[in-house]
Amino acid sequence: MSRLMLGILLAIGAGGATAADPAEQKVRDAIKTLVPDARIDSVTASDLPGFYEVILGGQPLYVSADGRYLMSGALWDIGAKRNLTDARLAGLRKGALDGVGANERIIYPASQPRHVITVFTDIDCGYCRRLHQQMAEYNNAGITVEYLFFPRSGIGSESYDKAVSVWCAADRNIALTKAKNGEAVENKTCTNPIAAQFDLGHKVGVSGTPAVIAEDGTQIGGYLTPEQMIARLDQIKAGAKPD
Repeated sequence: MSRLMLGILLAIGAGGATAADPAEQKVRDAIKTLVPDARIDSVTASDLPGFYEVILGGQPLYVSADGRYLMSGALWDIGAKRNLTDARLAGLRKGALDGVGANERIIYPASQPRHVITVFTDIDCGYCRRLHQQMAEYNNAGITVEYLFFPRSGIGSESYDKAVSVWCAADRNIALTKAKNGEAVENKTCTNPIAAQFDLGHKVGVSGTPAVIAEDGTQIGGYLTPEQMIARLDQIKAGAKPD
C-alpha cells in the first residue's frame, strides 16, 4: 500500500454508516482492516465490474466486491476515451462548492457572463496577483470570477490575517484589490468564513494557488491568461478534451 493511499486513509477520521448490502458491507469491512478508524463517505457500485467505488475524504478508490483488492488512480472507459475518476471528482467538487453561497464569496462579475469560475486564492501568491491584475480582461471575456480564500501558510498565518481583514472590510472587492497590489489593508476581525474555506479547499483537492475550478467541478489548474482561460472553459462546456 502506497504512502499516498495510507495518508488518505489516515486523514479521514472516524465514523461511517453501516451498509445494508452484504457486498457493500464486505467492502467497508475490508477498508476497516486497513485503518479501523477510517470514515467512509460512500460506497457505490463502480463502472468497473466486480468493484465498488469508495469515497474516502472526498477521494475515490476502488475495492473488489470480495474485499480482497483495492486500487487507487484513474479509471478510464477506453471505448469512450473518458477518465471516469476525473468525472467523479468533478462531481464531488461541484457538490461541495454548490454549498458555498454568493454571500460567502468575493465576486467580480462579467457584464455579459459566459462562464463562472471559482478561484481559491492566497493574497500573497504571485500568480494569484497576476490573475487579479487582469480581472478586467477576464470579465470582458465573459468570465465571472468568484473568490474563496486558501491561505497556503495555514490558519493564523500572515496571509490568513490579511484575508480576514479583507473579508471584514466595508468593501471587500476594493480591499482585496488593494491587498493584491501589495497595499496595506486596515487590520480588522469579524465573523468570517476563511478557515472554513481553507478546509473546503483541502477537501476538494486544492494543493496550490490559484486553484481554478469550472462550473461543472473540473479543476482547470493554476493561472491561465484570459485568452487561455476562455478557450479552456469553452472546451469544457463543449465536452472536448484539452489539447
